[in-house]
Amino acid sequence: MEGVTDYPMRRFMTERGGFTHCVSEFLRVSQEVPPRKTYREFLPELATGSRTPSGTLVQLQLLGGDPEKLAEAAVRACEMGSPGVDLNFGCPAPTVNRHDGGATLLKHPSRIRTIVETVRRAVPAHLPVSAKMRLGWDGIEAIFENTGMAAEGGASWITIHARTRMAAYQPPVFWSQIGKVRRALDGVPLVANGDIWSFEDFLKCRDESGCEHFMMGRGALADPDLVHRVARELGLPADPARDSTPLTREAWAMLVDRFIEISLEYFPVQSAVLARCKQWIRMAHRHRGLEWFDEVKRLETLEELQRYLRGAVVAGPASGSTNVDVKKLS
Repeated sequence: MEGVTDYPMRRFMTERGGFTHCVSEFLRVSQEVPPRKTYREFLPELATGSRTPSGTLVQLQLLGGDPEKLAEAAVRACEMGSPGVDLNFGCPAPTVNRHDGGATLLKHPSRIRTIVETVRRAVPAHLPVSAKMRLGWDGIEAIFENTGMAAEGGASWITIHARTRMAAYQPPVFWSQIGKVRRALDGVPLVANGDIWSFEDFLKCRDESGCEHFMMGRGALADPDLVHRVARELGLPADPARDSTPLTREAWAMLVDRFIEISLEYFPVQSAVLARCKQWIRMAHRHRGLEWFDEVKRLETLEELQRYLRGAVVAGPASGSTNVDVKKLS
């Protein structure tokens, strides 16, 4: 999720526990392979063994349509310490798709095979090359051919977001289609993804997909404690004190305080950090119904946000929201 699961958010979420593995935002590879400086800025974890400060492994994700350039970029990433690479065939953003990246490649199954095969051949054999994709561009049956092509190319595992590109993030989500792919595609692990907003969603996804592995993005951000219930159900280390009950405003205050602390250390621009906090809380509001979100929209500084979440009255205009731009998830 570009602009969402960056270094501060990865650090924040993984220090709370529950996750076993992270995939970065996508690094775009177009006309030229990014220089080493870009890798270091994009994935600061490369300096610490490709792990977050709390020890969670982070794998770099690449996006593009040129097999040779992607292979060169993957080799550079692995030389710098990435524990493998993930290839993005799922991003639905129109700008990305118009520039031969993300989900547009789902319309060209043979290109998926060529890209995966070329990258797989270039990357050291002991490091994984995985792929993430949607069910198809505009139909859910395309997933069988596309996953087949990725498997032929040598994908170590495949993550499937259970929607088409045209559906973007709108319902419904087709977890059962992942189950059909799992039964048809023998020998390649599948990771189920898409619309796991609650523990009940997770149970239904597991039942319909038959998967053992799950990727959580927006749902984990909207409820930072959800991952612990999922982890416990899967027999993974988790904090037994946390559950998926709705977080109070006071609980959000502690979460936001820590995220701000991490973010300012990495990127000390208060207006940008305020935008990130509002983006995050807005995501939770859309799916959790935070009754206090309308007040948050009007706050104009980090100090006001922190005071409000702690229950203090914030003086200011009664109407009119800040001009912070909330970036659309991609």
